[in-house]
Amino acid sequence: MTVTARRELVSPATRNAFRTLATDLTLRIVARLWEDHGFAPIAPDELKYEDPGQRRTEFMLYAEGVDWADPGHVRRALLVFEDFIREYRDPDQQGTPKWLADIGVRLERDGFLLDESGRISWQQSPISLIGRDLSDLHDSSGIVAELERIRRDLTTDPQGAIGAAKQLIEATAKTALQELGVAVAKKPDVPILVAMVHKELRLDAASAPEGPDGSKAIKKILSGAVNIAVGVAELRNQGFGSGHGQASVPSGLGIRHARLTVNAAVTWCELILDTLSDPAAPWRRAKV
Repeated sequence: MTVTARRELVSPATRNAFRTLATDLTLRIVARLWEDHGFAPIAPDELKYEDPGQRRTEFMLYAEGVDWADPGHVRRALLVFEDFIREYRDPDQQGTPKWLADIGVRLERDGFLLDESGRISWQQSPISLIGRDLSDLHDSSGIVAELERIRRDLTTDPQGAIGAAKQLIEATAKTALQELGVAVAKKPDVPILVAMVHKELRLDAASAPEGPDGSKAIKKILSGAVNIAVGVAELRNQGFGSGHGQASVPSGLGIRHARLTVNAAVTWCELILDTLSDPAAPWRRAKV
């Protein structure tokens, strides 16, 4: 089974730009800016980076301990970067200095915006793709990570977006089952995951109750939802999504295919998350 590499949310180029700022700060300040946001340095003998500059090396001891593919780590690291800008910036200087403009360009390429005050924000919140707050979940990091991959790849890398759409379905199913206290096999196939979560949430035809949830029309829609989730996985597995090495890139694959696949995956995920959080959902009555 091929494992899809987790994509870093902040590029090495952007990190290097902030590392350069450390050159004119003290070792104590460099360490404090990282530690103020809960980061700790790795052991010096684990650092592969070599630099005669002690301050830049100090920066890297902390930077190498960040999981740059994890949205939670990245959010805290962006706060560190904001503090570096405040420490380095001359408060009396008018306008935007070149070094800050350069950092702004690099951040923009990574999908972030740098405002005039030095605040860094996502160009578009990944969570906005599914239009809901995920704070009610014990751990939404898996879902958020895939939404961020989709946001970054949707208009530039159709294969990447399709691969992330399939992984979003997996992440949502596993998260829902975890919230329900249902054990999941180590590497279940998507059809198995989808069937499990539909059964646990009483979204399958066999356990649908009386009322709108048990109507023929809703059952048809829910059957279509299952086909959507499985179809997304099949499209990716047929080589149209990232995660499998190929001799050549699929011809004819475009942004419209990525949008279709992502929108389908998001529709299914919203169904699962809405049902999971609904206090009147049939699965809750079944638990009583």
